Amino acid sequence: MPAPAGGPYAGTIVNALTPTPRSLAWAMHLLVAGLLVLAALRAVADGRPQAPAVVAAAVVLGAVYAVGPALRAVSTSRRAAALWLTAVGAGWLVLLALSAEAVWLAFPLYFVQLHLLPRRAGPAAVLGTAAAAIAAFSVHEGTFTAATAIGPALGAAVAVAVVWGYQALYRESEQRRRLIEELTVTRADLADAQRAAGVLEERERLAREIHDTLAQGLSSIQLLLRAAERALPGRPEPAVTYVGQARQAALDNLAEARRFVAALSPPALDDTPLAGALERLCATTADRNRLDVRFRLAGPPRPLPTAQEVVLLRVAQSGLANTVGHARARTAEVTLSHLGDAVVLSVVDDGVGFDPAAVRVPGADGAGGFGLAAMRARVRAVGGMLTVASAPGRGTALSARLPLTPTDDDPEDRP
Repeated sequence: MPAPAGGPYAGTIVNALTPTPRSLAWAMHLLVAGLLVLAALRAVADGRPQAPAVVAAAVVLGAVYAVGPALRAVSTSRRAAALWLTAVGAGWLVLLALSAEAVWLAFPLYFVQLHLLPRRAGPAAVLGTAAAAIAAFSVHEGTFTAATAIGPALGAAVAVAVVWGYQALYRESEQRRRLIEELTVTRADLADAQRAAGVLEERERLAREIHDTLAQGLSSIQLLLRAAERALPGRPEPAVTYVGQARQAALDNLAEARRFVAALSPPALDDTPLAGALERLCATTADRNRLDVRFRLAGPPRPLPTAQEVVLLRVAQSGLANTVGHARARTAEVTLSHLGDAVVLSVVDDGVGFDPAAVRVPGADGAGGFGLAAMRARVRAVGGMLTVASAPGRGTALSARLPLTPTDDDPEDRP
């Protein structure tokens, strides 16, 4: 019987051979050797006249059988396996004709035939072997009885049931092994996909933060330094003011950079409510640009989750930056409205306006309107909605609406 890789009949597939444990293969080989020795010793011990012939036939059969485990061709070639089994069968028939004890060799031969031969040829070979064993044993006994036929027939049935059952279990085990391998691969692919999604999400977060903080801050610094350059050398005092504002903008953006790298809330919200941060943003924007920026608070203030406060502050920063950089507006107004079930932030200006439908999606080359895309992504991330109303020559109205979950502390919920 074949053994796994490294043993007899290793590495084989004859009609999709089912590998067997090394210990089982060697047990089968030892069983064959033991039965051959038993047949030879019984013939010698009983003093049979054909004892020398029995011993010679047993030795020859043992040698032919030993060739199988030694030759790799028997395990890899269906033709070689059939030829070897034919030689073993012929030797066994000779021994069976000389000694009745050879009938017991039919049992290990059943297993070898079932393992090496195709699924249809194996049972046919077993049937022929069982018929030969029954016939020879009847001749040696001089009579045919039911007991004479039951032994070899029952052994053949047991061998077929055991081998087919083992092969079925092995196939099921292989299917489970392949399923586990597929699940392992799928799990690894899923982990890679989650890792890639996490990397992409972090890149998008950094891109939004850079756009809403560093990019806008650098743009403001550039405008202030350009104003200082125009004021020099004739008007040094305004130039000094512009340079001081640029320096303060650089410090503010340095703090922002440190915060968003650490995924912390903006410095503007440290120990300051959202309304105060927005009012300060409007005042700073008005001081650094030729723009009248007003802040208005509507409705009774209520505490908001930090994530929503950060989103609203970033939307206000990005909206005012767009007003300063593109709208050529004279006035702008930021309104924070606390409604019953939502909070709404609006940024309205009287600038030149634009066509929202004509804004291109940001591409890999950096072209396109990243500011609006970043604001929409921020607002969607907290379950809100961003709307933009604008037309050429009619200014722009930007509105971010975030839903709120009522709490027990809401004044509207009190009896």
